[in-house]
Amino acid sequence: MYTAKNYEKLLGTAGFSDTLLKNHFMLYEGYIKNTNASLEKLEALAKEGKRGTPEYAELKRRFGWEWDGMRLHELYFGGMKNGGSDHPKDDSPLVKKISAQWSSFDEWAKGFKATGAMRGVGWAILAYDKESDRLFNVWVNEHDAGHLAGTAPLLIMDVFEHAFMLDYGVKRADYIEAFWGAIDWDAVVSRL
Repeated sequence: MYTAKNYEKLLGTAGFSDTLLKNHFMLYEGYIKNTNASLEKLEALAKEGKRGTPEYAELKRRFGWEWDGMRLHELYFGGMKNGGSDHPKDDSPLVKKISAQWSSFDEWAKGFKATGAMRGVGWAILAYDKESDRLFNVWVNEHDAGHLAGTAPLLIMDVFEHAFMLDYGVKRADYIEAFWGAIDWDAVVSRL
């Protein structure tokens, strides 16, 4: 069984009201609850010999949504900190890799922010493909569609409305700037 991680250390983060964060934490806890419930039900159906039923198939399909909702939120919250910064250390391996691929950190940041500002709901992710040694700014629509198989998510920005509407209304760009100032670059760099 999976248990919720405690992200209360993010309370008081500039640009994020405590109400918004607490609501977001509750939503994250719902993904954990549903991940556990899905696993229990799938195991029960398997024991009953009902793997070929429509109920089993739909739970299998839904499981990726719940699991990814849980993990993406953990990566999102885990990549933030109260008192974060808008830029990692210039000598970090991530900045070196970004600068080699996009000519500069600032040029990459423009692309990442533009990805997050696209119309629709989902996630903006900086993903690393070890096999090709490349970074990608990826749009993940919903939780379970759009992931690049085999890549490691390094920086994750939630751009579902629940992540910003309470504080920013429809001003997603203002939320993106607030998020940018709350990044825990040490955590992001460690994922590389």
